[in-house]
Amino acid sequence: MTARPSVVDPVLRPVRPVAVPRATGRPVRHLVLLGDSTAVGLGDPLPGGGWRGFGPLLRDALDDPAHPGSVRLDNHARTGARMADARHGQVPAAAASGPDVVVLCAGMNDTLRSDFDPAAIRRDCAESLELLLRAGATVLLLRFHDHTRVWPLPGLLQRALATRIAALNGAVDGAVADAVAATRRSAVGILDLDTAGSYDPAAWSVDRLHPSELGHRLLARGFARLLGAAGFAVPGEIGLDAAGGREVTAWQRGAWLVVQGVPWLVRRSRDLGPVMVRGLVEGARARKVPA
Repeated sequence: MTARPSVVDPVLRPVRPVAVPRATGRPVRHLVLLGDSTAVGLGDPLPGGGWRGFGPLLRDALDDPAHPGSVRLDNHARTGARMADARHGQVPAAAASGPDVVVLCAGMNDTLRSDFDPAAIRRDCAESLELLLRAGATVLLLRFHDHTRVWPLPGLLQRALATRIAALNGAVDGAVADAVAATRRSAVGILDLDTAGSYDPAAWSVDRLHPSELGHRLLARGFARLLGAAGFAVPGEIGLDAAGGREVTAWQRGAWLVVQGVPWLVRRSRDLGPVMVRGLVEGARARKVPA
C-alpha cells in the first residue's frame, strides 16, 4: 500500500508533495478520524485488546517533540459505517469541535450493499466536506484501489465489486469538486491507493478487507505526506517495522476464516446477488446485439 500522495486544487490537479518529516510549518493541534472500520483501526490489534490503526500513528508523527501530547485525537468512526452514516452521525460533531485536520475513510461498505448509489454517495460526501471545510479543517480522503486484486472472490463478484469501486472513486472526485466550488476552499488531500504497493499481501490483514499493521503504517505515512505538502509540521517519522501491536498467529488467522470470514462472505454474496444477476442479463443482451 505504498501511498501516492497528492493534494488537489479546485479542478483536482495533483500538486507535488514536499518531503516528510517536515519539522516546520503549521502545527496540528486537533486531529479527527471519521468513517468506517479502517479508521477504527481494525487489522492492527493491540496487545491488551482493541485496535490502534493509522490514527494514533499519524498523531504521534504530528506531535511536537518539545510538548509531548500536544495533538488531540478524536475518533468518531464506527465499524460498518457508510458514507451517509458518516455524514449524518459523525460529521456534525466533528465540525463543531473545530479540528485542524479530519481524515474521512468511508465508501467501501457502500460498495458491498445491494442499494449502492453513487449519486447519493457523492451528495453525502460533498455535504460532509462542505461542513468540515467551512469549519476551517483540512480534510483527507481516500481513492480506492482495485480491491479484487487482494481479496479473492468468485468471478461475478469480482467484476461487480471492481465496477462499484470505480464508481465510488468517481463519486469522491465529484464530491471534492462540488465542495471546493461551494466553499472556495481547496484544503482537501486525496490519498490514492491504486499503486503497486497496495497489492502487497503483507499490507492486509487475514480478512483482506482491512489493512494489517504494515498497511496502517503505510496509510499513516501517506496521510503525513499529504499534510506536509499542505504546509503542516510533521516532526516525527512513521516507521514501517512492526512495533507496539499484537502478532497475529496462523491459528488465529484460521479461526477467523472459519468463524467470521466464510459466514461474512455468504452474507455479502446474498446482498450482491441482484447485481450479479443484472450483470448476467446485460451481458447476454449485449452478445445478442449484432456488431
